[in-house]
This record gives sequence, C-alpha cells and structure tokens, in this order.
Amino acid sequence: MSDNTAVKKSETVKKAVSRKDMSMLRWTLKEMKRNYVAYLMLLPYYVIFLLFTIIPVVVSLVLSFTSFNMLEPPIFIGADNYIRLFLEDDIFIIACQNTLIFAAVTGPVSYLLSFVVAWFINELPPKIRALVTLVFYAPNIAGSVYLIWSVAFSSDAYGYVNSMLLYLEIIDTPIAFFQDATYVMPLCIVVALWTSLGTAFLSFIAGLQIVDVSLYEAGAVDGVKNRWQELWYITLPYMKPQLMFGAILAITGSFGFGGIVDALAGNPSVDYCAWTITHHLGDYGGARYEIGYASAIATVLFVIMIGANFLVNKLLSKVGQ
Repeated sequence: MSDNTAVKKSETVKKAVSRKDMSMLRWTLKEMKRNYVAYLMLLPYYVIFLLFTIIPVVVSLVLSFTSFNMLEPPIFIGADNYIRLFLEDDIFIIACQNTLIFAAVTGPVSYLLSFVVAWFINELPPKIRALVTLVFYAPNIAGSVYLIWSVAFSSDAYGYVNSMLLYLEIIDTPIAFFQDATYVMPLCIVVALWTSLGTAFLSFIAGLQIVDVSLYEAGAVDGVKNRWQELWYITLPYMKPQLMFGAILAITGSFGFGGIVDALAGNPSVDYCAWTITHHLGDYGGARYEIGYASAIATVLFVIMIGANFLVNKLLSKVGQ
C-alpha cells in the first residue's frame, strides 16, 4: 500500500513539474511574441555571437580529438592530443606554470587595483574626476607604453635604469633585462599591472556613480557605522553586475597575457621563461598548422578560464553577506 502511495506521489510531482515547465515555456513564448521588436533588434548580435563564438568553440572541441593539418580531412585519434599534451609536451607544462603565475598575480591584483582606484576617483569633484580618469586610463590605450618600458629597461648603457644603476655604481656592466630570464617575468607582470586600468576600471567608476545615495542614509539608520561597512553592505552588493563584468575582463586579460611578452621580450622569450598557453596555441595553430593539437590546447585554456570564472562568481556571491 505504501509503495503504491509513493508511486502516485512521484507521478503527481512529475506532472506538476511538467505543467510548470510548460507554463514557463508558454509564458516565455508569449513574452517573446509581445516584445518581438526587441528580439529582432537583438537578433544580429545573437547571430554574430553564434557564428563567431559558440560554433568555433564547439568545432574546436571536436577537432581536438582529431589530427588535422588544414590540407587533409581530419582523422579521429581519440584522446591522443591530450595524452601528448600532458605527458609528452614539456614546453606546454612550462606554459601552464607561467600562465598560472601570471593569472594568479595579475588577475586579482589588477582587479583590486581597478576597484580601489575607481573608488577613490569617485570621491573627487566631477571635473577633476574626468581628468584623473583619463590620466589613469591613458596607459591602457597608448600604443607607446611598451616603447617607454623598452627604452627604460634597454640592455645598453643608454637605458634609463641601466644608466642610473651605472651612475650610482651599483652595477659595472649594463643588464640585459629582457634577455635575462631572471627579470623577464617580473617586468612583464609590472607592465601588465601598469596597463590594467582598462574597461573594468571604467565600469567600476560607472557602477559607483549609480549607487542610490538614499541607501547610505538607510544604512546609517540600520547601524552602518563607517565607510568600510558602507562599502561591504551597500556599495558592493548594489554594483554586483559591474563587479562580475570586471572579473570576466580580468580573467580573460590575465590568461591572454601573450601580447605583453611579445612586445617586451620577443617570441619566444629567453629559455621560455615567459612562454604562456596562448603562445603555445599560436605556435601550433599559426606556425605549425597542427590544428587538432592546437584545438586541444585551446580547449584546455577554455576549461581553465571557465573554472576561474566559476570560482570568482562563487566568491562574488558572498559579497555583502
């Protein structure tokens, strides 16, 4: 008797869930029909996103299980690319280590730096705020920033740093900073942080400016006593969309670190000391045309970035709790 009752309850629950799903589907279709103009306006973006993001990711995942050289049809080889990647490719392991170091340092630091600078700038008068924002954002858009650092750390005596060190008699001969594995990684990280105040920085400023002032008054009534409590319980929860947007940009920027290394230390860097996953991907996909193997590298990088994004999302969900 009890088994029959349990079966009936289970069927009832399934029917209720099915009805709920159908009602949600009907409601969604009804809303889409009612707001069809808005969906038509969004259609070009969705088509471009599908063609140039979703489909390439799926195709890359499929090709990662093949041997493909762009000239002959793909040959299915199973997990051989991944086995070769993790067990036979020593350079890829170096690339993973360097990428994780870059991401672990530049990602969180640039994210926090962008928010802290935006927070302080938001307290300035509007006209001064606009000027200071431009000053901090300029290195991100200035193409000459790499030239400045290259000249400053030039390997001859005319480089500003070498000239100063020689003048102070700290060194006897000029240091080839970007040809010495000891200095390449730290210098590239510093330059990355120098140029990190980009779009995320602007989104933080915008998010801080839309916080409703009345919330701070209500918080004071409810027991918020200082600026830090205002920040944690009011400001950060109110601007979670901007925080998430900035986190995504920080993640993609920290894992796509190759451009800075190429501009400063060349490709490849000395002893592969700053060789990253994006370098490895470009090497096999753009130079050797081993598209199947390059797709496996891209898939691994994609999984790492998705995992980092999931972790950041979990951390941001605790803000204000």
